[in-house]
Amino acid sequence: MDAKVSLTSRSIEDLCRMMLVSRGGYYKWLKHCQGKRYQERETSLKQIREVFNCSRETYGRRHISAKLKSSGINMSVRKVGKLMRHDGLQAAGARRYRVTTNSKHRRPVTVNLLQAKAPIIKPDTVWTSDITYISTGEGWLYLCVVLDAFSRRIVGWSMQTSLHADIVTKAIEGAYRARNPLAGLIFHSDRGSPYASDAVRRKLMGRGTRQSMSGKGNCYDNAITETFFSSLKKELVHRCKFKTRDEARQAIFEYIEVFYNRERIHSSLGFKSPQDFEQMVA
Repeated sequence: MDAKVSLTSRSIEDLCRMMLVSRGGYYKWLKHCQGKRYQERETSLKQIREVFNCSRETYGRRHISAKLKSSGINMSVRKVGKLMRHDGLQAAGARRYRVTTNSKHRRPVTVNLLQAKAPIIKPDTVWTSDITYISTGEGWLYLCVVLDAFSRRIVGWSMQTSLHADIVTKAIEGAYRARNPLAGLIFHSDRGSPYASDAVRRKLMGRGTRQSMSGKGNCYDNAITETFFSSLKKELVHRCKFKTRDEARQAIFEYIEVFYNRERIHSSLGFKSPQDFEQMVA
């Protein structure tokens, strides 16, 4: 005889008799419980989907749980992960990062001022910068960004069709206009030839900004900016096929100014966006 006993209508009737409840009452209770659990699950799924879609399908369970909590909805990371798997929701994945810096030049380089630097406690103390490229149907589009290391905010950026020093100077000019920093600011980058150019040096010296460069062969000195590029690639670039450079420019502008700086939360910032983090500490 099978050890497993199925719950037949007869056995339910026996159990109801033992518990001194009616069979109709049991089914009414069962319907109520199942209906309540189903509604609660559907409500939770709807809340998760809303955050997931607003993040452009980039948030995983930890970020969604934190975003819900900021809205007054307490839902554990474990529960969010379980419901995401049930609903087939998966955050955009990353691809391997490719190093594109060309440091084989004879231009002078500066020392790394960040090695013994104290923790950054306010905006416009340290800016970092890097350059990446985006593929389009018309060819490469190069993007240079200037990032505030305190809040992870992109404070300046420039896009060009070729890799020359003016892509960096234009990004720096945009950052100066947006932030108007005091003298003494550190501007950190890799040892690439655009950053070692006379034009960039003059631009920084003219505002009393101290230039800093990563150690030779050390890609981790500028990890904050590379992390931004990783997010940009996995959350936008690798999910699109840009027919033209103008199409890529528009999408990247919207990603930086509308989504990344103002909406995208970061675990390193206590699950706040760069803009909210700066406002919180102002």
